[in-house]
Amino acid sequence: MTVKLHLHLLSDSTGETLENIAKAALSQYDDVETVRHFWPMVRTEAHLDRILQEIAQNPGLVIYTLVNPATRRALEQRCQSLGLPMVAPLDPVNDALSALLGQQAKNKPGRQHVLDAAYFARVDAIQFTIAHDDGVLWEEWEDAEILLAGVSRSSKTPTSIYLANRGFKVANIPIVVESPPPATLFTLKKPLIVGLTTSPDRLIQVRRNRLLSLNQAPETPYVDQEAVIRELSYARRMFSDHGWPVIDVTRRSIEETAAAIIALFNEREGGIGRIER
Repeated sequence: MTVKLHLHLLSDSTGETLENIAKAALSQYDDVETVRHFWPMVRTEAHLDRILQEIAQNPGLVIYTLVNPATRRALEQRCQSLGLPMVAPLDPVNDALSALLGQQAKNKPGRQHVLDAAYFARVDAIQFTIAHDDGVLWEEWEDAEILLAGVSRSSKTPTSIYLANRGFKVANIPIVVESPPPATLFTLKKPLIVGLTTSPDRLIQVRRNRLLSLNQAPETPYVDQEAVIRELSYARRMFSDHGWPVIDVTRRSIEETAAAIIALFNEREGGIGRIER
């Protein structure tokens, strides 16, 4: 039986943190029809008053990250009067940090989004990754931190973009039997080269869906089982011959694949690599 849940997310900044928390928590539950009410940039009591009217009309769980004491107190009092559950997910983390560091949090809305050097480094990583997608600008691969190799539709591009958003400069190259990659690939020193592979059945399914979305014939050598197996075998031999770590993405989400790659990167850096810029 499907349960309907109104989920109210209130933030005094972009709300990105709240969205990620809610997404992670909801993934643990089945048969839940979630209606998300997203309220970013809540910084005045007048704005909060308008939001509280809709919360009253659509009662549910309220999750919030508000640092202004007056705005926060008004929300909490109203939720209590309505009998609504509310959660401030960053409170336990801030309390623990305050106790450990011996200082209070800055209580500045959106402080994590200050345009500091790390922000610009992340933007640079995204620009680099987009420019070096699908084997483009192979002459600059030595400037990459990570290079992903794999056959067509093995999640190279989405994984690259996800890693770029974590601050890593990533390039990727399709492995094609009929068109060997540039010799430069086998002489790179700086980038961590990771091979991505998947099962033939899964790859055929993904490719067939791709062809259908483009209104192309769903039966071509691109999805022929023997041809696909040959492609994957060719790629695996290349990975093995050059000692590149390999990740099977068959049952992994993009996030899981990226996490595994980051772990490999940090391990290569002697455990002092970064998880995120």
